[in-house]
Formats: sequence, structure tokens, C-alpha cells
Amino acid sequence: MKVLVLNCGSSSVKYQLIETSPERIDANDDATLARGAVERIGTGSAIHTLQPTGRERIRRVSEILEHKVAIADIIRLLTDPDAQVVSGPADIEAVGHRVVHGGERFARSALITPEVAQGIEECSELAPLHNPHNLSGWKAARAILPDVPHAAVFDTAFHQTMPAYAHLYGLPYVLYTRHHARRYGFHGTSHRYLVWRSQAVLGRRREDTKLVTCHLGNGASLCAVDHGHSVDTTMGFTPLEGLLMGTRSGDVDPSLVFHLMHKEDLTEHQATAMLNKHSGLYGVSGISNDMAQLLAEEGKGNERARLAIDMFCYRVRKGIGAYLAALGGADAIVFSGGIGENAPAVRARCVAGLRSLGVALDAAKNDAAVQGREADVSAGDATVRTLVIPTNEELVIARDTLRLVLGILTP
Repeated sequence: MKVLVLNCGSSSVKYQLIETSPERIDANDDATLARGAVERIGTGSAIHTLQPTGRERIRRVSEILEHKVAIADIIRLLTDPDAQVVSGPADIEAVGHRVVHGGERFARSALITPEVAQGIEECSELAPLHNPHNLSGWKAARAILPDVPHAAVFDTAFHQTMPAYAHLYGLPYVLYTRHHARRYGFHGTSHRYLVWRSQAVLGRRREDTKLVTCHLGNGASLCAVDHGHSVDTTMGFTPLEGLLMGTRSGDVDPSLVFHLMHKEDLTEHQATAMLNKHSGLYGVSGISNDMAQLLAEEGKGNERARLAIDMFCYRVRKGIGAYLAALGGADAIVFSGGIGENAPAVRARCVAGLRSLGVALDAAKNDAAVQGREADVSAGDATVRTLVIPTNEELVIARDTLRLVLGILTP
């Protein structure tokens, strides 16, 4: 089955066309036929790039003022003779949509019906910057591809197995019952993929495995996984909680936010922007949110770059230690995401000092694991293995869409 995977933002649509089947899933042989993005939607100079697998990249600039036009342009380019991806729209058999927030209503992926769409809209209060755009993408895609099934795959669903003592805040309980004030967690499709691939690398069933999965990119989160289920994660009510990230602050004393709002005369909107867009690696270093650039600057002696990296690694290391305690030990630590997959020096610093907990890297193996391939970088005497596994969230979405269509996974 050819599944079009859509990730719709406020002014962009990222997409992949993936061919999958139950047999391909079992063999881990799903085929990505093409990937692309439409950026700067709403302008007269929107940029559409398409990378058909094994062929030259296509780039076009045109006026694209809304998501419906963007998705129509995606279908048109996928069927263009220059791209040679599919012969026509009828070749696209299903559409999988990334939806950021499923609240407590959606603990698994679902085919989008009017009732499911209403549920996604009701969750928009929890993710006002994301869910409305995810819904807009679905409406646009449904208008263009009305005769194929559409599925919603939720970032938050994987973490719905967290026990109450892990997902509740120490606030009056009535605020949870009235306003759903709790920790939801994000990056669920990534953490779920890492759990699935870990069983192959470790040679054991995920139901028999304890893991700490580390999705480290511009957004970053850890997840404690017990026998295949998420039991804790670092992100909370929003993706702001937890680790230091590219531009997000991560954990901050709430009273400090109020203090700074008073001292700097910040509005609620300005404080939110400060915490989400001007903090993290970028805010501490004053240079960039790009880890590769910061590592290069650290090599030149830039102390602020070094401080930002040290803070990032320290919080990851502290989180790994906490989750090893919460799980009562683990079989493996798994690194993924743009930083986790491509920065050996960061991986080494994130687990430095954890040998007493059974975690240790082989320096040569760690340095060699930079090619986007799965690798075991553990030291020979480590009792907790350290893995590097490139994530594939789009593949999770495509596979769930297939399973829903075939009735293998029921909503």
C-alpha cells in the first residue's frame, strides 16, 4: 500500500510517500518512494522541494496561499513525469496525518471520522499552535483525496500508559478533573519506533525489555520504557518541560518566570516566546541552537558554547540516571534524533560518569556511529548497552495507517 504521510504546520507541509505492507513491516523493508516539503505557505514565493528516492531533487517556487493548494501541488508534483514517483493520484491508497495532541481521548491511532475529527478539535485547547493546522491539513487532503482512508497518528498516544503518579502534577486534583492539567509527553511516534527497533538490535522481545530512549534534536525528550510501555517522559503538559533544548528552556522554577515578567515588564505572550524561542542552547550560548555549530565554536575556545553544551549533556545524563532508578535498571540506553544520531561527542558526555550504573561507551565504536545507521556503541564490560538508532516517525505513521485500513489495529 502506498501511504502519503503529511505533517502540516502553520505555514508548511512536510510529507513522505511510503510503500508498506504487513510483509514489508515484518522484514523491515518498507520503501520511502519520495520525501518533500512545501514551505512559506501563504506567500507568493512558497518553496516546494521534492526528493524522489534515487533521482534528482526537484525545487519549484510559486504562489501557494493555503494548505489545500499546497497539498494539491504535492499530488501534482508526485504525479509529474519529471518526478516519476506515481502514475496518478489513484496510486495513493491512504493518507496518514501527524496530529500533535490526542489528549486523554486517544491512546492509539485512529481512522479519521467526523467523531474523531471533533475529538482532535476539542484537543486543540491543549495544543493551539499545532492541532488546528493538523486538522486543516486533513480537511485539505480529504477534499483532494476523498475516496481514500485518512488516519490520525498522535504524538501523545504512546505516553498514555504513564501511571497517574508519573503524569499528575502536585497541584490541587480538581485542576486535573476540570482542566486536564497533567503531563502528556510528546515525540511518542519516535520513542515508539525506537522501542520497536531496539528489539531487533538487542535480539529480545520488547515485552521483555527495559529502555531509556533519548530523542535528542532541536526538541529533546527522554522516555522510560518498561516492557514496551512508556512509564515516564521528560516533556509534560507542553513540549517546554524537561530537557534543555535548541530554543526551549526546559525545566524552570515557575516563580522565576513570574519574577522575570515583573523585572523585565514582560507580557504573557513575551514570556512564552522567551521560554520557547529564545532560550535553550540558543539563549545560553548567544550563538545558535545548532549543536554542530556549537561544538565547532567550543573547539575554538568559546566558553558560552561550552557552557550550553555542558548544560544540555548534564540534563540528559541526570535524566538517564533518574529513569534508570525509576525502571530499576535497564537493558539499554537508545540515542536518536539529529543530535543523538550525529554527535558522538555529545553522546559520550551524556553518559560520562554512569559506569557505576552499568553504562559505558566504546570510544572507537561511538566515534564511528555517525552514518545514520543502527549501531551498538557499548563498551565490552557494560551491563547496560548503549545503542544509536536513527528514528523514523513517518514510517510509524505509514504503518499505523496501513494497520488501521486493514483492520489489524482498531481505533
